[in-house]
Amino acid sequence: MKSGNGNASLMYKRILLKLSGEALAGENKSGIEPHIILQIAREIKEVHSRKIEVAVVIGAGNIFRGSLGEKLGLDRVTGDYMGMLATVMNSIAVKDILEKSGVPVRVMTAIEMKEIAEQYTIDKAVSHLKKGTVVIIAGGTGHPFFTTDTAASLRAIELKADILLKATRVDGVYTDDPEKNRNAEKYDSISYIDVIKGKLRIMDLTAISLCMDNRMPIIIFNLFNKNSLNNIVAGENIGTKIN
Repeated sequence: MKSGNGNASLMYKRILLKLSGEALAGENKSGIEPHIILQIAREIKEVHSRKIEVAVVIGAGNIFRGSLGEKLGLDRVTGDYMGMLATVMNSIAVKDILEKSGVPVRVMTAIEMKEIAEQYTIDKAVSHLKKGTVVIIAGGTGHPFFTTDTAASLRAIELKADILLKATRVDGVYTDDPEKNRNAEKYDSISYIDVIKGKLRIMDLTAISLCMDNRMPIIIFNLFNKNSLNNIVAGENIGTKIN
């Protein structure tokens, strides 16, 4: 979709950006790395300054992972709710940094916690986006057994985003794990069904299926390549497109 703001160079008007919790941790693998969160904020601010409507879903792997819950002997439902709460912590951290840089932001959550965030509804989220407010959606889907990948797919579809952008540590989808196999080859584009058939775990299969059923295109890219997000909205061939 071309932007309606007069800037004909923009490919998308409304995007949903999926950030992993691990992305916030950087090399530390846990917690939040200050220079990483600042870099993420700069990338979002740059795109927002071009009048792109930006929604964000953030994971929780830097604070709590389901595998840790299993090791602790926690029930799956308990672990999933702990993960949802961790997404709220990450979201309010990103919100604070963005606000300090002059970007209007709202955190909305699928789990009611009115002292911290606004309750997520589709209509309210769309209203904020149309007013030029970045919307960070926390709490996953609000239900256990669903990943934040699936939450991102669901929110992208609900908000009628033009595209779902998933930021990872690699610059696209490969035939194998490029961090383990130097001979892995990168796809410029790939179909949903080939991702599913190949069991390419760049996103969970529920998220891929949901996007396929609703024709929501996905781009997998490395956010930490400078200006990658800005280049994507300008229509450059960055990462791997799944459609």
